[in-house]
Amino acid sequence: MRIVVQKYGGSSVADPERIRRVAERIVRVRRDGIGVVAVVSAMGATTDELLALAKRVSPAPPRRELDMLLSVGERISMALLSMAVSELGFEAISFTGSQCGILTNDRHSGARIIEVRPVRVQDELERGRVVIVAGFQGVSYKREITTLGRGGSDTTAVALAAALGAEYCEICSDVDGVYTADPRIVSAAELLDAITCDEMEELAAHGARVLHAACVDIARRSGIALYARATDRADGGTRVGIGEPRAVAGIAGQRGLVRLRFASPRDAAQRLDGLSIQHMRADADGGAVVYLSLDDVPDWPALRRALEAGGVDVAEGVGAVSAVGAGVSLARALAAAPCPIDEVAATPLRVTLYCAAEDVDALVEAMHRALVE
Repeated sequence: MRIVVQKYGGSSVADPERIRRVAERIVRVRRDGIGVVAVVSAMGATTDELLALAKRVSPAPPRRELDMLLSVGERISMALLSMAVSELGFEAISFTGSQCGILTNDRHSGARIIEVRPVRVQDELERGRVVIVAGFQGVSYKREITTLGRGGSDTTAVALAAALGAEYCEICSDVDGVYTADPRIVSAAELLDAITCDEMEELAAHGARVLHAACVDIARRSGIALYARATDRADGGTRVGIGEPRAVAGIAGQRGLVRLRFASPRDAAQRLDGLSIQHMRADADGGAVVYLSLDDVPDWPALRRALEAGGVDVAEGVGAVSAVGAGVSLARALAAAPCPIDEVAATPLRVTLYCAAEDVDALVEAMHRALVE
């Protein structure tokens, strides 16, 4: 049987009417004799609401209990979508991450998928059922419920697609695909019909929220065809993993960064063990400057207190804008900057300029105008 995996974000399942529209989209594919696995995020702002609820009870909730709470959001979505598909005359069944075989390490609030054993999913597909899966979650080898962190539903979908040998995986949201910049900021941003995995992974890691970097990495390693497209369209969008590298594939902006100054690179590595460091450089005096995204920090207030108690200088309100592509000119990027630049980081495929968070939008516009248009 041909199998496709679809992922629907929170905005796509935000209310009963949207859930019904997603069910209709699923059924259109199933009518063609194709097996469908749909991975869902929590409805709308449910995850944020649950997190706020937890903080009202406990300012620093235990991560295990937080995972137990936050995983509920996707379970609500999966059950409602399964009901909606059944209402259209097609058998459907919903599974949690643990029920569908998403096995992770034991790091709460940011677990990594170790293995996927989709035995129950395969069995239900063979019975002709549509399978609805709760994204963002799995189970550790210690049989503890875990959550995968930001973008976890994207990662769930592509990991399942790889394990099932799916024909393709589509990440469906309220945007048409991958643009050369956020079209809400840059009116001249262009929709890309294709982008390489390297380019997409860099954009995703540095602020483009259409896809998560981890899911792009899985697609690259497994060879799964990956699409980013709008929920209300059956085709089009952006195909990830094909096409020629571009001189400049896109511009991505980030807020929510912090700048940390440590006594040494070793001190930084020890204190930030297990966290994803975005950029680090050594100072002339032997110290180290580190840029960290708060998206990758499960409990920033607690970490900040610990760092400051250990003599680490902490600066919040930091932003960054990255230009991704094999032909990005650092000189042109700097010349275009309409604001002070605090730091520059460059790789063969990316140039990142660090600035104040309030300057990000203006810098995105200026760099897009100078490098893309």
